[in-house]
Amino acid sequence: MNKTLVFQSDFGLVDGAVSAMEGVALQVDPELKLHHLTHDITPYNIFEGSYRLFQTVNYWPEGTVFVSVVDPGVGTNRKSVVAKTKTGHYIVTPDNGTLTHLNKYLGIVALREIEESINRRKNTELSYTFHGRDVYAYTGARLAAGVITYEEVGKELPLSDIVELDVVETEYNAEEKSVKGCVDILDVRFGSLWTSISRDDFYQLNPEFGKRYEVSIFHENMLVYQNQVVYQHSFAEVPVGSPLLYINSVYRVGIAINQGSFARAYNVGTGTNWKIRIRAID
Repeated sequence: MNKTLVFQSDFGLVDGAVSAMEGVALQVDPELKLHHLTHDITPYNIFEGSYRLFQTVNYWPEGTVFVSVVDPGVGTNRKSVVAKTKTGHYIVTPDNGTLTHLNKYLGIVALREIEESINRRKNTELSYTFHGRDVYAYTGARLAAGVITYEEVGKELPLSDIVELDVVETEYNAEEKSVKGCVDILDVRFGSLWTSISRDDFYQLNPEFGKRYEVSIFHENMLVYQNQVVYQHSFAEVPVGSPLLYINSVYRVGIAINQGSFARAYNVGTGTNWKIRIRAID
């Protein structure tokens, strides 16, 4: 382990929740290096938490421990786990779908259930609503600090036990020269759409920079947007206020407005019920 602990949650920063988790970690080892992925996950949005881990984990050094707490089922019988990825990162989290994207795109090679009789702060057994502090921050800190080994987290679970959310697979239609997927998530601050369509999937259309493609967006099978959009390397290659297709930083097709919010302009949301089709124009 490298004594690095990275926190993610839907707690926000308007109260003491995040600070309490930091304090618990530093009580375990004041030399831990604490960092934050984000605490602005949309409340209860497990899919978003899963995606942000996928977006981020691979860029941290091997041995980094992540504590991810998006836990609408806190206090129920959902399992608390630590997953080890193929790249040697550790994710401390409720097993409620948070591991979906890492399992699918990065690879999880081991899963252990947290043994709370050992890996839980003392005198918190009657607290049922803040496992982020009492179980996850505590266990993550002990693991990152080397107080416990990964094997001492708890019993090993079969990888088939990992709870996974639905992920939309890309559909390629050679006859109509199109690819279909969904709007997975937003580049939140700028309002760009990040789709489930990978660069490799999009490349089946043999795309050319500067060429226009028909973009159709559907919500619950209702068409909410359709237009011809140019494919470019980056935002400034189109006029301010104009839309573009591009490949984003995680090699997925993005749709943006140069210096504007595509999501806000066209009232587009995210999730498996927001479908997108990109079709080559002859």
